[in-house]
Amino acid sequence: MNILVLNCGSSSLKFQIVETDLDLIDKNADVQKAKGLIERIGSQSLVALQAAGKPPVKQATPLRDHRAALDYVVRWMISTEAGIPGIQSLADVHAVGHRVVHGAEKFTKSVLIDDDVIKGIEDCIDLAPLHNPANLKGIYAARTLLGPGVPQVAIFDTSFHSTMPETSYLYAIPYQLYRRHKIRRYGFHGTSHRYVAYRFRQLAGREREETNIITLHLGNGCSACAIKAGASFDTSMGFTPLEGLVMGTRGGDLDPSILEFLAHKEGMSMSEIDGLLNKQSGLLGLSGLTNDMRELLDEEREHQDRRSKLAVDVFCQRVRKYIGAYLAELGYVEAIVFTGGIGENSAVIRERICAGLEFLGIEIDTPVNAHMVGGREGEISKAGCKLKVFVIPTNEELLIARDTVRCVKNAPRRW
Repeated sequence: MNILVLNCGSSSLKFQIVETDLDLIDKNADVQKAKGLIERIGSQSLVALQAAGKPPVKQATPLRDHRAALDYVVRWMISTEAGIPGIQSLADVHAVGHRVVHGAEKFTKSVLIDDDVIKGIEDCIDLAPLHNPANLKGIYAARTLLGPGVPQVAIFDTSFHSTMPETSYLYAIPYQLYRRHKIRRYGFHGTSHRYVAYRFRQLAGREREETNIITLHLGNGCSACAIKAGASFDTSMGFTPLEGLVMGTRGGDLDPSILEFLAHKEGMSMSEIDGLLNKQSGLLGLSGLTNDMRELLDEEREHQDRRSKLAVDVFCQRVRKYIGAYLAELGYVEAIVFTGGIGENSAVIRERICAGLEFLGIEIDTPVNAHMVGGREGEISKAGCKLKVFVIPTNEELLIARDTVRCVKNAPRRW
């Protein structure tokens, strides 16, 4: 089956075409046929498209909305210019898998999309006002362009964390606020944490029930997950993606009274404070320079910039803090797994996070760690370490494609 994987943002559309099926999943023989990204939808859009094995195509073109953007992608997909094997017409797209950010308590697994599911995603808009409406635009666009005969599947960021116990997901606020408004910790990056947990089991030869690991998704957005017996037991992001680790522009954990203090001292509205914490904090706020970890490390190395070093140190300290907390929660842990743009590609950050944790049995093999970048996967800890450390590149699109096949064919999910 050729699966079109869509990840729609407020003004962007990211896609992949993945050939997969139940037998290909069993053999890990899935094929990525094409990928692309359209940004600045609604104005002069920036388009980057690439068929497998061919150079990327980059251009700018006006695209007024997500439907126009998807129409552009579909026309390119079936064109002779793209030349994608097995994709000559719309009939060669057999199903569409959509990343949907928030499923609340309603959606605890991936589902075939029908009118009731769309209504359920709409009901979650209050919990993800920036994301779910954009995800719905992708669903509507695919329905219009491909027709009702092409099945669509929703894969939710939050569903992997639906296994968290009450002790992990409840806030210590009046219980009626949870009952009335469902104010609780939901967690995000679920498709990433789920994928790398599955891939770890393959590499380590473990069954799901034997898997106790800590996964660290470190990128512009960051989250940690405590995985117990193969299921999410706790995670750092909460009611929104703002809670938890220090991120590119998000501050992570902070005293909630700071909000009232800022409103009083700075005369800021709640909307302005929300923007400050989501878009002007984190690495950007601490350094005053950038949210890009690569640039901060360059500034620290080349110019000994104090605030760049401070931002990196705070980032690493917060990750270590969560590692310690999750070790306490899980008891036995076999491995820590790094993923995400920073986690996969910054050997320096991985080593700095693990520095000082030797007493826990964590020791990084420096030469192996330095080599483990650019999409490589494997163990980076020294042989014989009590607590192993792995790097595993995430592949959320592949997970979405596989879940789409399973939902369309009503097959059981094994991971």
